[in-house]
Amino acid sequence: MIRVSELKQKFYSFNRNVRLFIIGNALLQIGMGVFMVMYNLYIRELGMPETVNGKVISMTAMASAIMLVPAGFLSDKFGRKWMIVGGALLAVTTLFYRGIAVSETPIITAAFLTGLFMAFVQVSGIPFLAENSSPTERVKLFSVNFAIITVANVIGSLSGGIIADVLETVLKISAAEAIRYSLLVGASIYTIGLIPLFKLQEKPAEEKVKRELTSNEAPELDDSFKRNLIVIFHFSFASLLIGFGSGLVVPYLNLYFANRFDATNSFIGFVLSLGSAMTAVAAMIGPALSRKVGKVKALILFQALSIPFLLLTAYTTSLWLASLGFLLRQALMNAGNPIQSAVAMEVVSDKYKGLANSMNQMVFSLGWAMMGTVATGLVVAHGSYWGYAYAFTITAGLYIISCTYYYFIFGRRKLAGE
Repeated sequence: MIRVSELKQKFYSFNRNVRLFIIGNALLQIGMGVFMVMYNLYIRELGMPETVNGKVISMTAMASAIMLVPAGFLSDKFGRKWMIVGGALLAVTTLFYRGIAVSETPIITAAFLTGLFMAFVQVSGIPFLAENSSPTERVKLFSVNFAIITVANVIGSLSGGIIADVLETVLKISAAEAIRYSLLVGASIYTIGLIPLFKLQEKPAEEKVKRELTSNEAPELDDSFKRNLIVIFHFSFASLLIGFGSGLVVPYLNLYFANRFDATNSFIGFVLSLGSAMTAVAAMIGPALSRKVGKVKALILFQALSIPFLLLTAYTTSLWLASLGFLLRQALMNAGNPIQSAVAMEVVSDKYKGLANSMNQMVFSLGWAMMGTVATGLVVAHGSYWGYAYAFTITAGLYIISCTYYYFIFGRRKLAGE
């Protein structure tokens, strides 16, 4: 309750533009949270093979990877607001369509379009928040935004499974039809999120932001293209490794619990939502840890501590141990995300912040796109135990490489201003 009170107080300290964006984006994330948990279960209930889930994940991520950099340029040219609103508006039409599609080709095509349109929202959000905040409040803003988004995913993940199970039990309908209704509810919530986004102002609404930008801005970084391109490359390579690893396991966690343990939709939704809740708490603790040990060390520490719990999830045959391993890995691995955003904003000059954000998200999406079919292929070839065990183990190896790379490139330099 203390954390919730702190979160509320920090939220109201931001300007109107920021508050509207966070509210709208939270509603979008609730809707997407329903889809993240229920959609691969929906495909399975339609009687399609596991490889279709791999194609859906890959095509969504591939579309984002293709569009992220062009979307960043368009966002710089035409403004953040209309890229966010336009992308969200087009994306919601694909969500409604995916909720009623029942054959492979339309499902995969609609998933590709979802990834394409969501890229505009994804790439414009961080720059929009940065433009509507002062340098002194930016780290706090990123942490609060990440925590609220995570809580929104909790609500979406939890409600998706509960709605499906309740409808199936009360209305005596098939599992596929119950999940379809829950997906349509998720798409409806996503639509409501468009209302506050339409009210956004293109420019910062308060003169206070402009005054603080001039008085509190850190000394200007070297804005040469070569120097910034090298830094962006290092960040992007580390993100690519994490993207490869998470793309092997994160999109299939619901199938992991369903296939290995025959868990119910409600249990899967509850565990995934609880993982998001723990991530939100860890994200709020992250800034305090970064002040004690430094941002880069805090980020590496979070990622490294998540690896043993990832391996526990890979090899356990106990549903409760698997849930515990998942929860702790989820919280620790994702708690560093706001810290990583803050580091990136510090070491890249203003001139290239948009490019850095686009490239970082593009390579992460590329990792998900390339690993989708690999993950499902491992499960098809080796079964629900060893298939997931191999996937999780490979992910642990990639996380170790990423942590080591990050340490040698950033941890031993003063790029983060530490």
